[in-house]
Amino acid sequence: MAKPIKLAHVLYMTRRFHQMVDWYRIVFEASVVNQNPAFAFLTYDDEHHRFAFTNLDILKPAGVGAEGRGEIGVNHVGFTYASVGDLLHTYTRLKVAGIHPYWPVHHGTTLSLYYKDPDGNRLELQIDCGSVEQANAYMSSEACAANPVGVRFDPDVLLTRYESGVDVEALLKMPDGAASDLPVAHGLT
Repeated sequence: MAKPIKLAHVLYMTRRFHQMVDWYRIVFEASVVNQNPAFAFLTYDDEHHRFAFTNLDILKPAGVGAEGRGEIGVNHVGFTYASVGDLLHTYTRLKVAGIHPYWPVHHGTTLSLYYKDPDGNRLELQIDCGSVEQANAYMSSEACAANPVGVRFDPDVLLTRYESGVDVEALLKMPDGAASDLPVAHGLT
């Protein structure tokens, strides 16, 4: 059975965007890897980001479509797997158990499957698509600025490609396509 190799990051939803970024930067002596008006990514070690922040004042103005479980606070916790094979084996095991991702997305830095537990808590199961240096370069790129969310993918198609022996580098390449939607279940729409 494949298990995550590390807890990767926590994403917070906030209406105190700048204060939150500053607080985590000061408390953890963290560096800002990438920041724009809607998102910020910080790290304090060799991970490409340990904390992410979503500015609800930009993405979801007050009074627009409040969801039942609350908007402010932890959006999800990310867990990294050692290989694309481990991630896809976990996807298959969970699918057999009747547990399906609500949002499969290639972020450019990670290939990610988002799940919700029975209470609605969200988890991201991911594999890094390159080195930390490559992730940092991508997060500073025009491509990331143009599409900071990523591209939705079909995990069954990826699994079929993996099982047919497609090279791992090709599997981890960001697919062509329009920016992914931000699903209601992700709390960003």
